[in-house]
Amino acid sequence: MGKSLYEKVWESHAAAQLSNGQTQLLIDTHLIHEVTSPQAFGMMRDLGLKVRHPERTFATVDHIVPTDEFEEPFADPLADAMIKELRRNADDFGITYFDLKSGKQGIVHVVGPEQGITQPGTTIACGDSHTATHGAFGAVAFGIGTTQVRDVLATQSMAMSKLRVRRINVNGELPPGVYAKDVILHIIAQLGAKGGIGYAYEFGGDVFDRFTMEERMTVCNMTIEGGARCGYVNPDETTFAYLEGKPYSPKGEDWDKAVAAWRAIASDADCTYDDIVNINAGDIAPSVTWGVSPDQGVSIEGHVPRLEDAATPAEKASIQEALDYMKLEPGAPIKGTPIDVAFVGSCTNGRLSDFREVAKYIQGHRVAENVKAIAVPGSQIVAALCEKEGIDQIFLDAGFEWRRAGCSMCLAMNPDKLIGDQLCASSSNRNFKGRQGSPIGRTILMSPLMVAAAAVRGCVSDAREVFAVEDAAAV
Repeated sequence: MGKSLYEKVWESHAAAQLSNGQTQLLIDTHLIHEVTSPQAFGMMRDLGLKVRHPERTFATVDHIVPTDEFEEPFADPLADAMIKELRRNADDFGITYFDLKSGKQGIVHVVGPEQGITQPGTTIACGDSHTATHGAFGAVAFGIGTTQVRDVLATQSMAMSKLRVRRINVNGELPPGVYAKDVILHIIAQLGAKGGIGYAYEFGGDVFDRFTMEERMTVCNMTIEGGARCGYVNPDETTFAYLEGKPYSPKGEDWDKAVAAWRAIASDADCTYDDIVNINAGDIAPSVTWGVSPDQGVSIEGHVPRLEDAATPAEKASIQEALDYMKLEPGAPIKGTPIDVAFVGSCTNGRLSDFREVAKYIQGHRVAENVKAIAVPGSQIVAALCEKEGIDQIFLDAGFEWRRAGCSMCLAMNPDKLIGDQLCASSSNRNFKGRQGSPIGRTILMSPLMVAAAAVRGCVSDAREVFAVEDAAAV
């Protein structure tokens, strides 16, 4: 009987079976940032502990770093203090740190892949819920809490319960103007925000076979929004081509050995899954959210639900809560909803291909006068590549602000915040209440090109109509 990638990785990393039924799992790679690590390091110092494997730990700053300031000390004293604390902890414990002056800083889930730190068949942990991003490479990657950050720093392992595995096949051809972001929003809308609880998601099928690594990262990034603990794509030639030559990728003979091992870690053709879901790519349309959970979404041609559409009292209450918060009219078309802010960026859609795709279509267009639009690269390397290609100038000419690398308005732990009940068209991953910095701010999730279309029209719009998209590849 064959085994899935998840089973193979789990078995090869199981260090001990605990009395409570959990497994003590070896963690190959630990990624840290400035928000969830200070308390963990404080506990380490209190206990007189050292980092068990500092060579397996990598740090960067992303969440709280300002995107409109370039010199320290920063105006926000908390941001300045947290960045200095991470620098101190990295120095004291001998951890590799991609600092602001390194040219390699950025969102942790962008930095890991572009440095070749993220590799197939490994376990990866980070004090951030969107660590599932790294599963695009065939890694088993998951977010952890601050206490677990301490545990991994101290032992390079953590206690976990084994997950079930759900295979999600997306087969067929995606229609023009439909992107990886639309694929994952469609999956979450179909299966629900809690549908993946207790599961690891394995993504496959024709669409994922054709996807680039950055497209796979976008889908895996939002696995957590569907309730799953992690999501992954089996490694293949696309994976190997992306990793070859990266700074932390194996070299020479080690590379050949690594690729052979990575091929073997992929799920066997005769493995079994706890559940299989099949989705027709042709059924996926440009998608947007309308509510306060990523599963509250519709196609761009869809309508805000009515209370009478609810199948259960609980669903009715959920719709009512979302309608009250989002201030949307039941039954109204989602297209045409006015926006105040447009945000292109985040660990979901802040990579080079995202900015290239928007730049391809936005030339000759201008952001509507009533809209504040910002573009935030996911890393300093992404920013440098965009600037080398003139992409930054295309955004500036269109009326966007071009910012420095960071999480920015996705979580809004920095000055990039919504004001009052502003509505934001966002390429990020969460539309929770208050997610973008204002306790009454509103978020509609969509692909980067859909954000650009909304910015130009001043309302939620179909990018296929705004930019005459007929042959756009999925990004």
